[in-house]
Amino acid sequence: MHNTNTKKKLLCFGSSDFNNSFDELKEYLNFNLTFTQDLNLEILDENISILLIDNLVLKNDKTLKTLKMLKIPKLLFAEANFKDPCECSARMDLPLKFSDLNIILNEILTKKKFNDNSSINIKDYILDKNEKKLKKNNTFIVITEKEIQLLELLFKNDQSLTKKDILKTVWKYAEDADTHTVETHIYRLRKKILNKFKDENFIINDKKGYLIWKKEIK
Repeated sequence: MHNTNTKKKLLCFGSSDFNNSFDELKEYLNFNLTFTQDLNLEILDENISILLIDNLVLKNDKTLKTLKMLKIPKLLFAEANFKDPCECSARMDLPLKFSDLNIILNEILTKKKFNDNSSINIKDYILDKNEKKLKKNNTFIVITEKEIQLLELLFKNDQSLTKKDILKTVWKYAEDADTHTVETHIYRLRKKILNKFKDENFIINDKKGYLIWKKEIK
């Protein structure tokens, strides 16, 4: 028997028939299941790993808007000719092949773990290390590997870092090396951010050095 304390939690969002079907299957799955017919963001468990969606509940704009706001992976169950309106992470065509279900669920979690490790939320931006992009809403800039390392370093430190600190950590240079490299990279990165996002305060500098401006945007 599986240890329920280590199981990931899934939320089934569907019709009564859909939820009842999964309720009958839950003892055969390596996951904990909960059920709802009303998707409410205010009471949604933050520990939900995957949302299982019945295509029959995708009937109105409010539901679709709510689903698109959710950042958790979504697995859609639908007939083969049903067009996915909410850009789910994966889908399973009906009728359901139970033998494939655990495989697909584990594939989704593996992909999520990879994506979580490859992205960092910085204010209302996303630093995507895998795609080498800094994103905000539907806009992005392409950044270099050194710019990624620079942003990570600044974000993980609450206090400003000197040019020599940055040079030693990112470029692995000796403390007495020329700091012009840091100045050039930060200048170029600031210019990219300003041109695309109109953000003058993403990276700021004080008497000591540089830091990510973490004040919340109103």
